[in-house]
Order: sequence, then structure tokens, then C-alpha cells
Amino acid sequence: MSDNHGHHGHGHGHGVSAHADRRHLGGALALIAAFMAVEVVIGVIAGSLALISDAGHMLTDAMAIVLALVAMRIAARPPRDGFTYGLKRAEIISAQANGITLLLLAAYFTVEGVRRLIEPPHVEGLFVVVTGLAGIAVNVAATWLLSRADRSSLNVEGAFQHILNDLYAFIATTLAGVIVWLTGWARADAIAALMVAALMSKAGWGLVRAAGRVFMEAAPAEVNPAEVGRQIAALDTVVEVHDLHIWEVTSGYAALSAHVLVTPGADCHAARLAAECLLREGPGIMHTTLQVDHASPGSHAFDDDGALRRLVQHCADPHGPTHHSLRRDEMAAGDGRTGHRCTAPGE
Repeated sequence: MSDNHGHHGHGHGHGVSAHADRRHLGGALALIAAFMAVEVVIGVIAGSLALISDAGHMLTDAMAIVLALVAMRIAARPPRDGFTYGLKRAEIISAQANGITLLLLAAYFTVEGVRRLIEPPHVEGLFVVVTGLAGIAVNVAATWLLSRADRSSLNVEGAFQHILNDLYAFIATTLAGVIVWLTGWARADAIAALMVAALMSKAGWGLVRAAGRVFMEAAPAEVNPAEVGRQIAALDTVVEVHDLHIWEVTSGYAALSAHVLVTPGADCHAARLAAECLLREGPGIMHTTLQVDHASPGSHAFDDDGALRRLVQHCADPHGPTHHSLRRDEMAAGDGRTGHRCTAPGE
């Protein structure tokens, strides 16, 4: 007997506030685009690499927000034309693109910063200070706007990281401008640009790595698949769990599928409900597909150590580790075996 269940309610959070998120991102985009144009002109006049690097970073900020807004619209489209999850992963593509642009810019400004350390050009410190202070004000406002959006979305977090790094960059640039203005030491400008490059590298790598986990179908970072398998195997009547897969469709949208074997004669429907409840209340996985079958009589037995072992292969090609029920002595003592009483969603 098999009990196949596809449960795909859309409980993940950031869809509810998508309109507010778009408004916050749009406001930040307008601020950044206006200031960026001014900064490029002043950076060229002042001969400041730190200012020009900030302007370049602000260009990627603007691109990041545009990408985020486009991705949010694409991701909101309903499933069709073979895209059974819709286009929700467009947001992860956006986050990946943001991370890559940060890394590329960091490489450029590192090379240019080192060149200027060796041969420092003349820098107008006062221009840098005034522009830097204005940049701090603009980025504080933009950071505040984006902090009000739903940062559990990797897409929004990507745009937020761009803006936050730009705020740090302006602080470094302003300090460098003060040093150049008061002491005439032009290398401070190049050092500030290198500090900005280091911050860009850190944020860019974090985004690329997080988006890469989603693309490679990894489990959410906060979920331990082995522990989830053990918890399901510890449920009442469950004998074995295999073909357990946990992945993220997009930020905040984890999905799970598994093949669960229960004792001959057990209620497959009750076992599935108990497993769904465990997954919902434990790791918070709402989107589950569980196939529940009866284990064949005599297919499992306890070995000399008291551990349950499979004698007969249930599936032709099982994937990943297999999680068995508890040891015989633990089962006799009732340790860990539970029917997992829980409330229905929304209660």
C-alpha cells in the first residue's frame, strides 16, 4: 500500500509584503541613482579613486535593486509552460548576479588601489570629504528603506548588502578625505579604496555561496537532513526512511520528499500525518511529498548489536543514507518513539 501526498501551500513569507518591498526598493533606487550621477562628476574633478570606486559601487547598487525588482515581478508569475514551481528562482539568479558584480568590482578596485599606492596621484581632499558626508546621508536613508523590506528573501538581502557595503565605503572614503585634506597624504585615498574592495569581496562571496547552495539543491543551511531523517524514523510505526531530499526552491521556500516504510498493518495515512506534523513544527518545512508504504514482512531484522537492519532491498535504486528505527532495547524502553501529537496548520 502506498500513500502519496503532495502538499504545496504557499506559506513562505515575503509574498505577503511584496508590494511594500517593491516600494522600499524603488525609493532606495531613486536616491542612489540621483547621487551617483553627482558623485561621478565630483570624483573625476577631485581625482579621487575612493570616490569613483564608491560611484562604481553605487552603480552596482542601482543594478542590484533593478535586478531585485525585476526578479520579484518574474517570481510572482504563476506556474506554467513546464515551470511547475513558477519562476521563483529568478530571485536567486538576481542574488547570484549581485554577488558576482561585487566580486568583479572588488578585483578591479584592488588592482587600481595597489597601482595608486605605488604612484599616488593628486587628490582634492575637501571635495572628497564633502561628497563622502553627503554619500553617508544618502546611504543611511537607502539602508533604512531596504531594512524595512523582507530580508529573509536572498534577493532583497543581496540588494541590502550592496547598499550596506556602500555605506561602509563612504565612511572609509570620508575618513581618507579628511586625512588627505589635513595632511596631504594622498595614499590614504587608495587605502580607503582597498578597504572598500575587501568589504565588497566579503559580501559578494557570501551572496554567491548562498545562491550556489540553492542552485545545487542543498538543504537550507539551518536544516540538518540527517537529524530530520532520524526524527522521522523515530516516529511510531516507522521502520525506515530513505530517498530523503531537502532543498530550497527559493529563499524561505524549503521542500522535502522522502520514502517512508512502516510496520506491516500500520496506518500509512496516520504515519504520513505524523511525519508532516513533525516537519512543520520542527524544521518548519511546509512543502512535503511523502510516499508511505508498508515494509514487507521479514524485510527487516535486529542484528546482534540490537540495531535494526534491512534484509531485503525495498527500492531498486535508493538515494542517500537510510535511516532506520531505533535499537531493540530503546524500542522496548519506549525511548524516542512517538506518535507526535500536534496541531493542524493555523490552529
